[in-house]
Amino acid sequence: MSVVYATKPELLEKFRRPFGVLLRGTFSETMMQLSALVKKEKPSIVISVGDTVSKNLHKHGINPQLSITDNKSLRRRVKPATFASKRVFHAKNPQGTITEESIKTVQEALHVNMGVHVIVDGEEDLLTLIAVLYAPEDALVVYGQPHEGIVVVTVTAEKKAEARALLEAMACSKS
Repeated sequence: MSVVYATKPELLEKFRRPFGVLLRGTFSETMMQLSALVKKEKPSIVISVGDTVSKNLHKHGINPQLSITDNKSLRRRVKPATFASKRVFHAKNPQGTITEESIKTVQEALHVNMGVHVIVDGEEDLLTLIAVLYAPEDALVVYGQPHEGIVVVTVTAEKKAEARALLEAMACSKS
C-alpha cells in the first residue's frame, strides 16, 4: 500500500474550511436544501463522502451514484452502511493520507455505470479531493461538516484545480 499524499500541519486549517457551499441545519433541513439543489442543477452524478451524509442522502431519496464510507462517524465506529443494489469496492486508506489503492478504486468506481459503494479501511475524508479531481464537471460531491451541516461541491475546472493544488501540497516524496 503506497501512500501518495499525506496531510501536513500547515494544511490543517484549510481542511477545516468547507471546500464548497455549506448548507447549514439539521439532517432533514440540509436534505431538503440539497434535494432542491439537485432538482435545479441536474448534476451528471452525485457522490457522497462519509457515513452519516451517505446514509442521509439514501434515506431522503437522493441516491448517490458513488458513496464512500469508512464505518465511522466523528472517528467513532458506526453500524456499517449498506445500500441496496450497489456494487461494493474496498480500499485501504490510513487516516490523514491518500493511497494509490484508494485513488485507483475511486477512479474505477466512477467508471461503473451503476451505483457503487466504496468501503474504506481507514479514513475516507480526504478522498473528497480525489472524487472532485476525477468526477465529471457538473457532478456534485457532498460531505458532512461536523456540527454545522453538509458541504456541496459543484465540480468545475476551478474546483479541480483547487483539489490538484491541495494534493500537490500534500504530495509525499518518492524514495
